[in-house]
Amino acid sequence: MVRVVGIDHLSLTVSDLARSKEFYRKVLGSLGFKLKYDLDGYAGWSNGKTLFWIKAADAEGKKHPYRIGNIGFHHYAFELRKRSDVDEFYRALQKFNVKVVDPPDDYYEGGYYAVYFLDPDGMKLEAMVFDPKGLREAQKISHQQQRISKRDGRRGSTRRTKRNS
Repeated sequence: MVRVVGIDHLSLTVSDLARSKEFYRKVLGSLGFKLKYDLDGYAGWSNGKTLFWIKAADAEGKKHPYRIGNIGFHHYAFELRKRSDVDEFYRALQKFNVKVVDPPDDYYEGGYYAVYFLDPDGMKLEAMVFDPKGLREAQKISHQQQRISKRDGRRGSTRRTKRNS
């Protein structure tokens, strides 16, 4: 049986090549990609395994702006190593003033942690990790923080009551 061993490249058509090159330079750079090809009408970044290309739309293509829900590309997900990488990447998106449509959170069930954002043409991208163990650890930490907050909140109110009486 023939088996896929990976995704070699993804190629997106963009409305404004210069604007998108700047966007992807920052965003892909923060994910460890380096600009490998800078050609007339094309640009390609690589992380050593996958190539991510952008290409300028032709005149006809520019008449039809991208819309999620049309036939074609819905979104692309970059798989990261751990939950904290998603959080770190989110901070980079904020620094670059990227439009985030869904902030880092547990989506679905069982450890799917992701952030969703848009490129300059409105194409949806995602950085995610599937980490059931990480989810359990995050829930455990969250429960511990809630117990501490409740405990400290009760102490604080007790102190206020004693001071007030």
